[in-house]
Amino acid sequence: MRHTTELLAPAGSYDSLKAAVGAGADAVYLGGARFGARAYADNFGEKELCEAIGYAHLHGCDLYLTVNTLLKDRELEELGVYLRPYYESGLDGVIVQDFGVLSYIREYFPDLPIHASTQMTILGPGGAAFLKEQGAARIVTARELSLEEIREIGALVDIEIESFIHGALCYCYSGQCLLSSMLGGRSGNRGRCAQPCRLPYQVKAGGSVKSRQEEAYLLSPKDMCTIELLPEILEAGVCSLKIEGRMKRPEYTAGVVAIYRKYLDYYLEHGKEGYQVSGEDLGKLRCLYNRGGFSRGYYQVRNGRELMSLTRPGHFEGSSQKGKQGSQKNRQELREKQAYEELLTELRRQYLDTEKKEKIKGSFRISTEFSTEFMVTCRGTDITVLGEPAQVPKNQPMEPEAILRPLRKTGDTPFIFEELRLEGEQKVFLPVRQLNSMRREALNKLEVELRTKGRREKPEKLLELTEAEKSPLPICSDTESGHMGKIQKKRNAYAIHVQLERLDALSAVLEVPEVTRVSLFASQADFAGLKVYADACHKAGKSWGLVLPAIFRTDERHYFEKRLEQLKSSGLDFLVVKNLEELAFLKESGWNLPVILDHNLYTFNQRARSFWREQGILMDTLPLELNEKELRVRGCEDSEMVVYGYLPLMVTANCLHKTLGSCRKQQEIFRLSDRYKKEFPVVNECRWCYNVIYNCEPLSLLGNAREVGRISPKSLRLSFILEDRHQIQRILRQYVEVFCHNKEAGTMEGAFTRGHLKRGVE
Repeated sequence: MRHTTELLAPAGSYDSLKAAVGAGADAVYLGGARFGARAYADNFGEKELCEAIGYAHLHGCDLYLTVNTLLKDRELEELGVYLRPYYESGLDGVIVQDFGVLSYIREYFPDLPIHASTQMTILGPGGAAFLKEQGAARIVTARELSLEEIREIGALVDIEIESFIHGALCYCYSGQCLLSSMLGGRSGNRGRCAQPCRLPYQVKAGGSVKSRQEEAYLLSPKDMCTIELLPEILEAGVCSLKIEGRMKRPEYTAGVVAIYRKYLDYYLEHGKEGYQVSGEDLGKLRCLYNRGGFSRGYYQVRNGRELMSLTRPGHFEGSSQKGKQGSQKNRQELREKQAYEELLTELRRQYLDTEKKEKIKGSFRISTEFSTEFMVTCRGTDITVLGEPAQVPKNQPMEPEAILRPLRKTGDTPFIFEELRLEGEQKVFLPVRQLNSMRREALNKLEVELRTKGRREKPEKLLELTEAEKSPLPICSDTESGHMGKIQKKRNAYAIHVQLERLDALSAVLEVPEVTRVSLFASQADFAGLKVYADACHKAGKSWGLVLPAIFRTDERHYFEKRLEQLKSSGLDFLVVKNLEELAFLKESGWNLPVILDHNLYTFNQRARSFWREQGILMDTLPLELNEKELRVRGCEDSEMVVYGYLPLMVTANCLHKTLGSCRKQQEIFRLSDRYKKEFPVVNECRWCYNVIYNCEPLSLLGNAREVGRISPKSLRLSFILEDRHQIQRILRQYVEVFCHNKEAGTMEGAFTRGHLKRGVE
């Protein structure tokens, strides 16, 4: 990072790159032809991206490449060839989500800075410290963190912090969303989110509709605008201020960057004293783009109705206002549209139609005895060009301005002189063609030097693909393997892990000998009673575990810290972990139990699996977005597979109860109804203050024993969230008969889904 404080802009196209650089960005981030989280942006091809790196460096900007999707094994095999030209061109950093990608870059491109994407759901200092240990130079914080939580990370971990300051907000914690994936096969983790959160929904409970018809956009947050919070964000320890918007037009990029540049410069020069944002500039930001107005994001609030657009997301703030009569409203919208077009025209003129010029300094030294010398300098880069000695004039010597004038003509070069000095002898003569030639040579060399600064040689470890590496990856066969603890897997049988939201069905589960592990979701657990349940499980010959929260922030950490000794003595045999912060907490607290990674700590490829094995993880959970063939390529012999359960589609800091103004701090299941009348259960986890939106139908692989057998996981998981005791008994009995006793599958009652077992994701 070359900038102590960095204004980081999106570039969804080359025009957006020019707009960002022209408006004053210190750095830009963009996607190449592959592996970026905005697959539908006008992303850069290889030649264009290499040119973009040079263009950014010419103007003193860093350029970061997004490789922030989850990669399948075949794709990971191609990553080195993909990255090599950008690495050699001087790429300043790469943004990653996948731990397999992180491991690959660390091995093959060891001097390429790695930025841990917000998709990794980085929630606190523990996760930040872990990522630093793994080679990350920077973390991009989860957008839901408060200023205090970011300040704590900055105080405890020596790592660069990047945080979003402007643009669209996801309804879901980034990386924790499967809604688009499960509905249509377009995965947000693969850069192809269809944004179903921007569609209308109804909330139902107890047979009645709880939401208002005119407030149907319940999952659509307002855009974030934090220009008024800039001093507080910087003082919390954020060094890179990130603007969202790679899918937006270049004029948006130019306008937002220019305004944030103005106020960032003011703060850096004057501090907080006198810092105030003008109404005119706030109006320009609203005019450029907003969804029903702005919020300040989560920096000062945990969640709330004020963060949501609720009404149909409109481009102009005025277009979503109510209470205007027809003609008055039309006139207002017309004025807004006119102001918008005028703003776009001005931004195009200033930042797109005008080439950015870099200020340079120069000195021209004249001598009749030695070579003339022309030195130009820009941001610490010095270029010197030598020419023929000056001539003794036969008549009148040249006036100084006659010498400087041709040297000052920078023309269509990307430079302009802010200072040009004349040194040496005064009574001389030089041909104008020599002055022009020396100027052209000096400026050309300066441009080349600036564009190529940071270029690297081919990485030593990255070899050309061998024929063996080009051959198809092996597919795992139906191998026999053992599993955790003393329970031994019989041929054609599986270890069974049952997860329970409530304990009223525990006794029935304990009566099933084929169940080897039972775990309880911590959200509803009475920690004081865990020892009693542990004793019951052990008496029945089963391991007993706890499923940790989906989100683990400051409040959750303090909750567990207060109860740590109680938990350590509660007889737990294992833990199911859902985020990096929990792993760090276990290590720091000395709570040494075997760990099962849940599916949202993604292991999309073999390298990611190896990464976690090196961390001492007992078992991972198979990704929910890979199909059968992809899972077999990845290898599943040390993994657990979810074969039944309502899958969590979103984990969100926002709360539907608060959005509807009905928060009673009591768990109550709402139903979120979409345009097709499908109803998605929503559980408000009040102990941790977040919501989980589940799929409308449970995953059931009861009729897919053959496919599961070919995948050959170590263990099968049945996760019971919404089912009653009798449903749990019936479903568990069916699965045991099919997967443990090779019986034919019975009929699964009600609607269900097979998830991505067959189709996979794009």
